[in-house]
Amino acid sequence: MPQRHDEIAEVYARSLFDLAHAAGGLDKVSEVHEELQQIVEMGRSNDNFHEFFGSPIIGKTSRQEAMKKIFDGRISDLVLRFLLVTNDKGRLGHLEHIAGALDSMIQDAHGRIEVDVFTVGGDGADSALLETVSSRVKESTGKDAVLHQYGDPSMIGGIKLLIGDKLYDGSVATRLRRLKEEVLGRGAAGVRAESARFLDNSNS
Repeated sequence: MPQRHDEIAEVYARSLFDLAHAAGGLDKVSEVHEELQQIVEMGRSNDNFHEFFGSPIIGKTSRQEAMKKIFDGRISDLVLRFLLVTNDKGRLGHLEHIAGALDSMIQDAHGRIEVDVFTVGGDGADSALLETVSSRVKESTGKDAVLHQYGDPSMIGGIKLLIGDKLYDGSVATRLRRLKEEVLGRGAAGVRAESARFLDNSNS
């Protein structure tokens, strides 16, 4: 599922991006992101590993020594040092968001932008619709859209787009909700207007 990256993740991702870019340009940044993403996937697939990263019971020093034994020689020195610093600052719980924010920065550097597309059917979205989305994104941002499709049956129909932290909601469910609110709002206003006219007539 899509994620909205928090400010802490953005700060750490930017630091890692700059360090990796200085060490070897965008190719190095991509390599670093791939390593970081593999570690995130390990946490997703292994509950013990996930708890190891996030448990407050494990002290920073103990976790640091364990991380050195686990990762030394298996990942680059840059990523290992980043993990150790992140552990020291108590931010390992943000690692998945950091990896996501780093990926967004890589896409941006390549002139691309990630767009989460929500429809009722998810992966079955009409190809013409996706082409229209890509075209509109290109027109508005000047960047090529990297589309990620998700299913959301509660929408009833229509489409929602998440671009960065901005949600563009064109779902049928939202349209119906807004229509209902508008009708109810007009109804309440009408009742108040009728009441005011009745009181005016009673006082005259």
